[in-house]
Amino acid sequence: MPANPLGVALRSRRAGHHTLAWARPDLRAPENFALTSPAFDHEAPIPGKYRGRLLRANVSPALTWTPPPAGAAELVLIAQDPDVPIGKPATHALTLGISPALDGIPENALAHPSSVPGLRHGKGALGRRGWAGPMPIRSHGPHSYVFQLFALDQSPALPDGFTLDQVIAAVAGHVIGRARLDGTYEIR
Repeated sequence: MPANPLGVALRSRRAGHHTLAWARPDLRAPENFALTSPAFDHEAPIPGKYRGRLLRANVSPALTWTPPPAGAAELVLIAQDPDVPIGKPATHALTLGISPALDGIPENALAHPSSVPGLRHGKGALGRRGWAGPMPIRSHGPHSYVFQLFALDQSPALPDGFTLDQVIAAVAGHVIGRARLDGTYEIR
């Protein structure tokens, strides 16, 4: 398939890793637990099964983690693409209500509504709730998909339909640990 001229023209434009929630000073904390997936390794390609689909359900990968720090009341997951050619990263998952007693979530648990009790999804890419899989511009080059798991010392009280900005405001100063898993995806 020939290269997409738009993707080629925008190759040098990227929001950047410095725009991720992970990079915010008010969300910094020790990296004191680990996040992994049985579907892909850190910094490796995410399988096509988990790619974005506009008109069909998106299937999220299973995620596992080591025990979060003592005192964790809740875990929050934010998955973002910092390689989009706009000024801020695209949010592919925004999930509250993850119990620190869990050691992971199964495949497709980030669907809206979730099969895991207590999980609540905020608005992400294009206003979608739940997982929105990778769907970068063809020929733009590889994109990173950064799964950021934050352990909080208290549960944020947010209404349904919460946004990333609301989550960041509610959790700032309450992050006691964090873990990260990066995957990549490219449409040539």
